[in-house]
Amino acid sequence: MKKSLRNTLLINIGAFVLVLSLELLGGWMLIDRYDTFYSFYLWGLGFTISIMTVIWINHFILIPYFFDKKKYLLYGLLLIGAIFLGVSLKIYPEFNWIGITKMSSFLIYTTGTGMAAFFLRRSVLMQRQKEEKEKLQKDMELTYLKEQVNPHFLFNSLNSIYALSRQQSTETPEVVMQLSELMRYQLESAKKDTVLLKEELEFIENYLLLEEKRLSKRCTIEFSIDGDVLGLKIAPMLLIPFVENAIKHGAQSTNEQSMIAVSAVIKTNTLYFQITNSKPHMQDASKRKGLGLENVKRRLNLLYPNSHTLEIRDAEKAYHVNLSLQLKNDQ
Repeated sequence: MKKSLRNTLLINIGAFVLVLSLELLGGWMLIDRYDTFYSFYLWGLGFTISIMTVIWINHFILIPYFFDKKKYLLYGLLLIGAIFLGVSLKIYPEFNWIGITKMSSFLIYTTGTGMAAFFLRRSVLMQRQKEEKEKLQKDMELTYLKEQVNPHFLFNSLNSIYALSRQQSTETPEVVMQLSELMRYQLESAKKDTVLLKEELEFIENYLLLEEKRLSKRCTIEFSIDGDVLGLKIAPMLLIPFVENAIKHGAQSTNEQSMIAVSAVIKTNTLYFQITNSKPHMQDASKRKGLGLENVKRRLNLLYPNSHTLEIRDAEKAYHVNLSLQLKNDQ
């Protein structure tokens, strides 16, 4: 509030000085008509006071209390009254029609110019406030979505360990260690806006290795990387929900033989991320909707609004995800 008041005060003092300077410069050719420079200065000051009085009444009283409240007729009448007040301040006590007409025309012109500057400045300020609100909302939403990813991933991983422990698998301790490494990466990456694509793909590879141990021989998992990943950065934990979705609604939901194929192809700073997973013969389509998948769609729209395409195709025997994403290279 104090900063806004100070800025308003400085702007109006600056406007007063500017108008006074313009009046003195505009009347400099007529300075010989005045006995002294002091009287010439008083003449310019009188004009400036008349102009700024009308402008200030218009800006601080008439526009906020009448124009903005759509009381246009009353606003117009009061503005005419303010202009005549400005005329009176300048030509008093010598009232004549020529002086009134000239001064009125001049004040109408300067008031219109002042209104144009006022609405332009207000439009800029409103646009800036809107952008700041949108940025704040975006940051808050991204933080909320990122916080939801962590427990979602942990929940799925703990399910994997639980399944191995029920099988009394000798690999359970090793899987617990792998999970701790995955969680360490996740916690560290959650503090950053972007991570190296190389690290994110390694995280996915380790997660797939963990799931491969849990699913044993009933699921074939393939993972491939093609292209140069050096220097490319990506938002953390952005790709893993697609992988989790493929496992949860593919191999995890059936005892049938299944497959998951994940590929990452990098061409000229564009990531082409593809996942294909087989579908069980019998599956309720409503169960395919999950929190993680909805979150990643929203994050993509917020973080990469004009630099990604996402296609999710539910075919008869397989589920396909095709994501293309333009990434930044910090090298």
